[in-house]
Amino acid sequence: MAESMEYYIEKLRARRKEAYGTAKDVEVQHRKGRLTARERIDLLFDPGTFTEIDTLVLPRYDRYMGGKASRYGDGVVTGFGKINGRYAFVAAQDASVMGGSLGEMHANKIVKAMRMALAYGCPFIAINDSGGARIQEGVDSLGGYARLFDANCEASGVIPQLSLIMGPCAGGAVYSPGLTDFVFMTENSYMFITGPDVVRAVMQEEVTQEQLGGGLVHSQQSGVSHFLARDDRECLAMARELLSYLPSNNLEDPPYVPPIDDPERRCPELEEIVPTDPYKPYDVRKVIASIFDDGRFFEVHQLWAQNMVVGFARLNGYVVGVVANQPMVLAGTIDIKASIKAAHFIRICDTYNVPIVTLQDVPGFLPGTDQEYGGIIRNGARMIYAYSEATVPKLMVILRKSYGGAYCVMSSKGLRGDLLYAWPNAEIAVMGAAGAVNILFRKEVSEAPDPEAKRAELIRDYEERFNNPYVAAARGLIDDVIEPRETRRVLIKALDVTLLKRERHVPRKHGISPA
Repeated sequence: MAESMEYYIEKLRARRKEAYGTAKDVEVQHRKGRLTARERIDLLFDPGTFTEIDTLVLPRYDRYMGGKASRYGDGVVTGFGKINGRYAFVAAQDASVMGGSLGEMHANKIVKAMRMALAYGCPFIAINDSGGARIQEGVDSLGGYARLFDANCEASGVIPQLSLIMGPCAGGAVYSPGLTDFVFMTENSYMFITGPDVVRAVMQEEVTQEQLGGGLVHSQQSGVSHFLARDDRECLAMARELLSYLPSNNLEDPPYVPPIDDPERRCPELEEIVPTDPYKPYDVRKVIASIFDDGRFFEVHQLWAQNMVVGFARLNGYVVGVVANQPMVLAGTIDIKASIKAAHFIRICDTYNVPIVTLQDVPGFLPGTDQEYGGIIRNGARMIYAYSEATVPKLMVILRKSYGGAYCVMSSKGLRGDLLYAWPNAEIAVMGAAGAVNILFRKEVSEAPDPEAKRAELIRDYEERFNNPYVAAARGLIDDVIEPRETRRVLIKALDVTLLKRERHVPRKHGISPA
């Protein structure tokens, strides 16, 4: 005799309840200072919008563990929902199921969600909390990672991919985050490539963050992490904020927000923030806060390569990417790390149709044998390639110094910068006036009755003749010299017209960016 529908519904509910885990599972995760996979999903998505898929997937254990049963879902929760009113897909690893380790079906679930996100043009968020490959499944786990990496590569440049590291991320698992656009880490998380002995030590919390590469290490030293959060809640809030600046895919424009900030607002405070003395430091973030809407700036890679500042802001409601030298750190010079940081961010902006605003105050590339041996030539070339390759609107303002090759690489006319401006105090030259006089007029200065007076005279003459913005303006290498207080108004008008830009490169399979 057929059973009633209630009987079948109860069996379904029992399976779903098993997939959700037990109160003990929740307690164990909370003791570690972390949320569960489903708690994280609830905070990431707009309330009531998440739909889970593949809830009842099971691993094929018959081959590996004599038919031993596993929890439904196989250690990862996948599905879709809305973030800030727009659809996105997620895969959140569940550390309460075999440490969140990745096996064949676990990998298949993630790849399926990624391919759905790609097909529907939605962002994909991976929440990592895993000890790595599931040793019991051997090569099937490794094959799962390979499929996952391939899906990352296929989605690259098409949909935003975010990795949120909220626990261990070990072994081969680290390469999936490494292939995504942005990596977030909490202070209570780890990323490392190592063997099974250390994996066990991590899972048993026998080693420290400093020994293995915690969130602070990767945010401050290696540059692997773009964002560092105190805990899971802050990390998820930061991910939501980042997505508010990005389009759902590469065929859409970033979300426009009707501005409250007056587009005609002048910024007289800029004339006080930036000293006219080229040797005095200042915080370029104060310049950014003055120019862009409501003083809001979402900084990327805040703790790494701090001589370069990059991040997202809005200008008259439109999302823009900001690239700026930071005179407070290494005098704003460009080194290897700053080149890599800027190049990655520029390419992200170009991929997702985000105009780029460059604020330039740069004395040059950082000199020294460490930089030369480390490959400053090769790495500096990455930034040149990124600016040249970018077809989005490229606006630039020279705030103070623009010396040597650094002038060339930062959105110059030669790299097809669209509209470029300079403040009246700007110095645009091969080098500073003092350095140029010491080289060009060394003999004349040394033979003068008063060498210091002669040097000062020659420096003034050099500045008047060469080291000012008017020479560049006369050659058409900048489009105008503007008052600092007019910077916001000028950039808004420039952005308005350059949003009409339609630029294409010559046909090719792809360029070859410097390694």
